[in-house]
Amino acid sequence: MVEGVLVALDVGTSKVCALIGEIGRDGRLTVIGHGTVPSSGLKRGAVVNIEQTVRSIRDAVERAERLSGWKIDKAFVGVGGAQVESLNSTGQVSVAAHTREVSRDDIRRAVEQARTIPIPSNREVLHVERRGFTVDGQEGVKDPLGMSALRLEVETHIVTAPQTAVQNLMKCVAQAGVKIDELVVNALASAEAVANETERELGVAVADIGAGTIDLAMFNEGSPFRTSVLPVGGNFVTNDIAIGIKTSLPAAEELKVRHGTCDLRGIAEDEEIAVSVLGEEAGRTIGRLELCQIIESRMRETFELIGAEIHSGGAGMLPAGLILTGGGAQLAGVAELGREVLQMPVRVVGPSGVGGLTDSILTPAYATSIGLLQWGASMLDGDEPARFESAPAGGVLGRLRSAVKSMLP
Repeated sequence: MVEGVLVALDVGTSKVCALIGEIGRDGRLTVIGHGTVPSSGLKRGAVVNIEQTVRSIRDAVERAERLSGWKIDKAFVGVGGAQVESLNSTGQVSVAAHTREVSRDDIRRAVEQARTIPIPSNREVLHVERRGFTVDGQEGVKDPLGMSALRLEVETHIVTAPQTAVQNLMKCVAQAGVKIDELVVNALASAEAVANETERELGVAVADIGAGTIDLAMFNEGSPFRTSVLPVGGNFVTNDIAIGIKTSLPAAEELKVRHGTCDLRGIAEDEEIAVSVLGEEAGRTIGRLELCQIIESRMRETFELIGAEIHSGGAGMLPAGLILTGGGAQLAGVAELGREVLQMPVRVVGPSGVGGLTDSILTPAYATSIGLLQWGASMLDGDEPARFESAPAGGVLGRLRSAVKSMLP
């Protein structure tokens, strides 16, 4: 029996992916349709051409619809871009009921109090996560509902993005004929797919290395405490290869994928590969070591940027280390280089926990897409969101179900 149908829409710098998933009565998530097309109209995760972006979204949606037999009505949509930021805030209220028992209204008022911090008018609040509660001085309370108390304090994690960037993305999705169930920051969606509960409790960072940006989320005690986006990604490695070897970007990308590695130790100095050169029909050969030195140098700089962000957020709170995912994490030797630069546990993880048409999508490149489905599935558990307040395009009904009601003719 099917409990609900969910749709994920990941609008990225290099690809647009639409996934359709079924939730069974047993809670199992099964992918029944997916469409992936090259992305155009985005730069570093932000829309720069509405018409091209709309076309890419439509193409991905149509492919997913044809494969599944469902018509997409609504979707959980990922939000990226280099200006996603976060901050933590606390709110404190007196318990209102004469019985002095914490009610849902008390929790809501405490969260609203935490949200009253000054946020620039040009920024949109996407998430307000309840990290934990303090009840009459007792810290570490996860769910205070029904507890006896006089004072209730909540610590929240607030994620924001530029208002115009969010509006442009919403406009593109709407023009493609899709309604938005909820906007979800890519970093948190990816973490949903690759970081387990134990790792989040211990303390872990998740870095989704995309084509134009790196989405980074840091967790401790089960909840995120820092969410950010770094303005670098796999395309920067490709650009360096194209400049260094004097070849085209498509040729540079192919060289990176087929011959590239971050581990220089196993490369023979006389190993050569053929490359096409701009302005030359015949092309030439170069040493593979030269190619990989460019890749290693750029990825080393990338890990230094990730390390700076982790240390500013609290590296001592991450005993479970760093999880790498995203298309850029599929580069050979990337985890070994990360461990060398960061001096902490680093591993590459792909999404898991779904069934169905997954042979081609259970790879790190699809972590955000599958994470969006799992995010939506987690909202089917009850009428009250356990952790999150409403995102701009969300609402409780939007969270509960992304049902697709009409079949294709």
